[in-house]
Amino acid sequence: QVQLVESGGGSVQAGGSLRLSCKISGRTLSLYVMGWIRQAPGKERETVAAVTWSGHNIYYADSVKGRFTISKDDANKVGYLQMYNVKPEDTAVYYCALKPRGENKYSHWGQGTQVTVSS
Repeated sequence: QVQLVESGGGSVQAGGSLRLSCKISGRTLSLYVMGWIRQAPGKERETVAAVTWSGHNIYYADSVKGRFTISKDDANKVGYLQMYNVKPEDTAVYYCALKPRGENKYSHWGQGTQVTVSS
């Protein structure tokens, strides 16, 4: 059984930094893509960053490019989203998720962690 557990959310002032973590268990990850997806009230779900676990393909949404960095610790099966220069519009629940490479939909999700950015 695959489990994803996020941590690291909280409240931060605009311009500040925050790092989210995603501990993954129960799955060999080499054929998967890990993504960070956020959901803000009244807005559509947005994939802000994604990385192929065994490769080097990285995706960033335009809204976070240059401010967020996705990374992973292969040995400990932990994914990270480093957020720099955060803005109030980054306020959302952030989820980490997994999908098999080549698939469109994420099949495994964490419980989400709230990020609130104040101006």
